[in-house]
Amino acid sequence: MPFTSHVPVDPRGPRVAAALTSLVLAAALLTGSVWLLVAQAAVFALGSAHRSPYAVVFRRIVRPRLGPPASLEDPRPLRFAQLVGLLFVLAALAGVTLSVPGLTLAATAGALAAAFLNAAFGICLGCEAYLLTRRAGRPGRRAGRPGTPGPSPSSAPIATEVPA
Repeated sequence: MPFTSHVPVDPRGPRVAAALTSLVLAAALLTGSVWLLVAQAAVFALGSAHRSPYAVVFRRIVRPRLGPPASLEDPRPLRFAQLVGLLFVLAALAGVTLSVPGLTLAATAGALAAAFLNAAFGICLGCEAYLLTRRAGRPGRRAGRPGTPGPSPSSAPIATEVPA
């Protein structure tokens, strides 16, 4: 059973994870290593269960060297993004298995592009997809006023200030 915590997370952690993912996927593209794709698939699978090894790296090595975060984020879009990344890497591995190098290249490059956007610019495509699917699943609902058009407040990420 997956870990379903909704405890807000430091947004810098996912960006560090995206940077590490970018490095792994770039190395997989450059070397053609199937093992790097398998390893990244495992990281994505663990991340979708809120158990990413990259989060451990952030918490133990990077986070102690930083000040407190300005705000925190809802982890649900991040877990969804990990599932999307897993699907891309599984598609790349299917390309390897089926001897379709174009699929392997396109899926790996797509995952790399998304990871790089998050690492470099803080744009999480999987998170945005999560928010769009949440909004699409709740038409006509708005804060306490059923039947009023607009997104539900639960579809937006948490932006809680961290106490000093």
